[in-house]
Amino acid sequence: MARSFFYVTLVWALIYLPRLGSLEFKSEEGRRVLPAVTMLETGNYIVPQIGSEPYLRKPPLVNWLVAGSFQIFGIRNEWAARLPSVLCVLFVAFAFLALASRPLGPNGSLAAAMFWLTNFGLLEKGRMIEIEAVYVSLSGLAFVVWLSWWNVPQRRWAAWVLAGLFLGLALLAKGPLALLFFYTVVIAVLWQAKELRQLWRGPHLAGLILMLAIFAAWAIPYFQMTHADHAAAVWARQFSGRLEGENFQFFAWLLNLPRGLAYLLPWVALFPFTRFEKLENAAERRFAGALSLGVGVPFFLVSLLPGALPRYNMPLLAPAIWLLALFVKEHARVWPKQLRRAITWTIVAVTVAMLIYSVAIIPFLQRREKVRPIARKLEAAIPPNETLYAVDPDYQPYLFYLNRPIRYLSAVSDLPATANFVLVQPKDEKLAEAIALEGARHLRPSLPLKDYRGKRAVLLQAR
Repeated sequence: MARSFFYVTLVWALIYLPRLGSLEFKSEEGRRVLPAVTMLETGNYIVPQIGSEPYLRKPPLVNWLVAGSFQIFGIRNEWAARLPSVLCVLFVAFAFLALASRPLGPNGSLAAAMFWLTNFGLLEKGRMIEIEAVYVSLSGLAFVVWLSWWNVPQRRWAAWVLAGLFLGLALLAKGPLALLFFYTVVIAVLWQAKELRQLWRGPHLAGLILMLAIFAAWAIPYFQMTHADHAAAVWARQFSGRLEGENFQFFAWLLNLPRGLAYLLPWVALFPFTRFEKLENAAERRFAGALSLGVGVPFFLVSLLPGALPRYNMPLLAPAIWLLALFVKEHARVWPKQLRRAITWTIVAVTVAMLIYSVAIIPFLQRREKVRPIARKLEAAIPPNETLYAVDPDYQPYLFYLNRPIRYLSAVSDLPATANFVLVQPKDEKLAEAIALEGARHLRPSLPLKDYRGKRAVLLQAR
């Protein structure tokens, strides 16, 4: 067992740690980091905020993790922000080793941990401070705990209560979709075992109460501190948008299924070689069939939603990996002698490829940065120790890189008379200049800015 933990830790460290903080924030990372910075500065950890406005689209768990990492390490940079993601990925691999060794055997649990670390979905998301890495890992922990102990009478309470704990945290990371995946798998497994009565018994009810209590501990004060109707409308609009397919693109929708399967590459290639009849006994064959059904049904249903994206199915990685590991444990494949060698060399190849990415490709990508250069322009234009007043700046990730105080204002009318450097959207430029003139001051454009998304802003300077 100690050797397995060593191998898993080594592969994780070689894949996920090299140059973790070298690249600037990209994609949606800024939406996870900027609210964390505001939380640390304001002490308001209930309502995430980007710029001058509340960010109501997602719960705050990822923001909390980033803020906590900044506090623990005493630095605010990409490495500290992304560390929670890579640690979450490691915890699930350890859970496979520590908890699943009985049902999957030593070889199966080690294979599952390695499959988890080296699938394309987590290789893409696990090195970023994005919701998916944390949310999928929490969902994975719930699956691993429950699948390990659901049929062990003396550990049934732990199975349901710990699963409820991790699902409650998953709700705080992204929302309720994880429950669809979890309960589809659970119901399928319990149904084949004729154990559906577990859903009405104390262990499950305790886990359910714990899950709801975790979410409610944040949601109740959150709705009290925001306009509850507006916040609820934002969540409802997001949910309905997934069902109705806002900005629906037919060809992208057609690719949902293959792209969803691609997240489990290279290991999804093992499925055609599995054979249910080679499993040890009838009970295990029924379990594997139920698990296949529990993974396959929600995968297809969610993929076929008009507004779905392939990453929505990523919580199913853990039960799909469990299914593969079950076949590895039982040698239930067409080519048993070659399997271990193929898995080992695939893991080595993935690890080496990620090291090449870190050593050779990341330095090249650093030369193509799009966010930090804007921050450097602002730093050069504003004298040291001057406060920047950002008026309704929208989402601007380059503000994270400014080494100066930033005050966010909702409207130009909130500008103090002492403001010397003001960042505004182009629509507010003339109004800011006019208000300054009323106070016998002159705010004039100093630096026009345009980010990689085409979003514009203007730095105004008092003259």
